[in-house]
Amino acid sequence: MKRTTTGAGRIGVWVGFGLLAGLLVLLMIQIDRQWQRMTEMTRIMQEQSEDIRRTRGLLRDLEQGLRSGQFGGVGSTGSPQATLGNNTGTTSDAFERARRALARPDYASGDWLMLAFGTGLRTLTPLVSADAYASEVQSYIIESLLVRDPDSLEWRGLVAEDWSISEDGLTITFRLRRDVNFSDGQPLTAHDVAFTFEFIMNEVIAAPRSRAYLSRIERVTAVDDHTVEFVFGEPYFNSLQLAGTMDILPAHFYRRYLEDPRTFNESRGLLLGSGPYRLSDPENWTPDQGRVELERNPRYWGPVDPSFDRIVWRVIENDSARLTTFRNQDIDLYGARPREYQRLLDDQGLAARTRHFEYMSPTAGYNYIAWNQERRGEATRFADPRVRRAMSYITDVPRVIEEVLLGYAEPAVSPFSPRSPQHDPANTPIPFDLERARALLAEAGFEDRNGDGILQGPDGRNFEFELTFFQDNEDTRRMVLFLRDLYARAGIVMRPRPTEWSVMLDNLRQKDFDAITLGWTSGIEIDIFQMFHSTQTMEGGDNFMSYRNPELDRLIDAARTEVNEEKRMQIWREAERVLVEDQPYTFLFRRNTLAFVDNRIENLENTGLGLNLMAVPVEVFVPTALQRNR
Repeated sequence: MKRTTTGAGRIGVWVGFGLLAGLLVLLMIQIDRQWQRMTEMTRIMQEQSEDIRRTRGLLRDLEQGLRSGQFGGVGSTGSPQATLGNNTGTTSDAFERARRALARPDYASGDWLMLAFGTGLRTLTPLVSADAYASEVQSYIIESLLVRDPDSLEWRGLVAEDWSISEDGLTITFRLRRDVNFSDGQPLTAHDVAFTFEFIMNEVIAAPRSRAYLSRIERVTAVDDHTVEFVFGEPYFNSLQLAGTMDILPAHFYRRYLEDPRTFNESRGLLLGSGPYRLSDPENWTPDQGRVELERNPRYWGPVDPSFDRIVWRVIENDSARLTTFRNQDIDLYGARPREYQRLLDDQGLAARTRHFEYMSPTAGYNYIAWNQERRGEATRFADPRVRRAMSYITDVPRVIEEVLLGYAEPAVSPFSPRSPQHDPANTPIPFDLERARALLAEAGFEDRNGDGILQGPDGRNFEFELTFFQDNEDTRRMVLFLRDLYARAGIVMRPRPTEWSVMLDNLRQKDFDAITLGWTSGIEIDIFQMFHSTQTMEGGDNFMSYRNPELDRLIDAARTEVNEEKRMQIWREAERVLVEDQPYTFLFRRNTLAFVDNRIENLENTGLGLNLMAVPVEVFVPTALQRNR
């Protein structure tokens, strides 16, 4: 009995210690949470204090300006509007659709918009990033002077209040709003716009893609704090879009990286702007976080506040896991694969709480296979246009659409949409024709020299190559395996090379691949200079397959300088003819959008730019009764 009593006492002591330790841990957690809350509240109070000081300064400046007569009435002599001359801008701004949403009786602010990325992001830093996912995040944070109206497709003022174009078309002058601040409270001025151009054009900054587009601009000058002038060296058909959609970077945040460009070029999360959302820490986002989370910008200048408190993207690379997450209502949007689309439509439970959208976007991009023509300084077999054209004849796109995409796509002829005036109806998709492919390959010196069923080139080596593709896209995997069998019938050995997204980006930058299948986004009228002009074959450029054609260069240059639309479209159609004949890409298809959206998201519309779910300014919202995250 004595031993039993002593053992019980010891157990009691240990239990007491355990309870005490547990209480201490809970107390530490609670203190840590309180400390985090206090830190956050202190940060917000400091930001508010800074805002109050700046507001007082602005009021003093305004008062002094009114006393001195510096600011006249709108349109009065000496006012900014009068000095601009004939206004070619619009009378409405970019917030008309957001205002209509705000006027709905069920409109409510709050909740989180939950989304997912199918691949991990390598970087969010503007200019350095190269994928559509990073651009999607940046669109909520960084703003431009103009945006397109989703209904009329005309330009509307965002940061720009007004603009004018000189008679010769070489000078565009923008007048900026005076109430725009970056998310850290610093005012956005014309000097930030001029700085952004200088920053991009500086060769020490790893921004070859952006430099390629902006090369037509000769200079950008801040006339005063709220007037900026873009001067073009020669006429350019897309000059208003080029100037008006350049993302505006805060000079006070990014200027330091001109002295330390390596830090910027290798950065992962240097992202600050004037948009409706911001990163809580604009300098230290990293890919290993596995998600991107934006908070509402408390200093947002827009006349309509964004509806969501937060926008969150989770990285879910597996298709099945992404669908499961959507079924569990942990994300609000799911882009369905063709093979599962009909099954999901028949799912009664899913149909009861979601809406589906099936359409071909007017700005739908295209998928392609790029044939690398130069590797490690030496020409490849794909440098021969006969070989590239033969590969397109062997690639049975209609069967890929039917068997892999179940008909939810259309063949792509070229970079130009078949609904665009850039496209010539006389240019048609390359048909499947095995005999023509064999004839072209024989003409290029490829034949089965030893009877093993595999073609050998003039050098005696087998026609073998690797096709690089993103490893986590099931439809792409199915297509690649299907094409492997097709190519084998022609005596060509294709080895599938499934690859992680970050590795694919490295391969592109270093041009380290045989062939690669990817996709480009598209637009209303696209400029193909970046992808196909021979000057863009440098490392990091988007002509990563080292394609060179002097005739196409000439046509691209001519189209870019032709401001007469009818003449320009004729030149683009000629350029399309060259691309169809040369096949630097095998142009595959344009996919239908097959999207399911949670019913709690209201004000969804299909616009001239596609579904407005992720439109900025934000138009969609969640009614109060349906909100989950508060």
